[in-house]
Amino acid sequence: MATLTFVYSDSTAVIGPLATAREPHSWDLCVGHAGRITAPRGWELVRHPGPLPNPDEDDLVALADAVREGRGGLANRPRSTASVILAARLLGHRPAP
Repeated sequence: MATLTFVYSDSTAVIGPLATAREPHSWDLCVGHAGRITAPRGWELVRHPGPLPNPDEDDLVALADAVREGRGGLANRPRSTASVILAARLLGHRPAP
């Protein structure tokens, strides 16, 4: 997974490792989309050098837990590996709040 961040003041789009904190103008992407994305016309695209690190299972579980906490009463539901993977995939394509 990767994070796309737009730096409007520099007309630059940056693809880097998955962000650990919320940032304005940032979106989390799967590795496939991060590799294919292009910058808006007239903008520069800066990519993280080398391969993007893959999140480990602990990172995905933490992500799923954060989603559950945001949903209130759903936080106590038992989690399965499939739901953790699905949450990571879905969140990888949504803008960060």
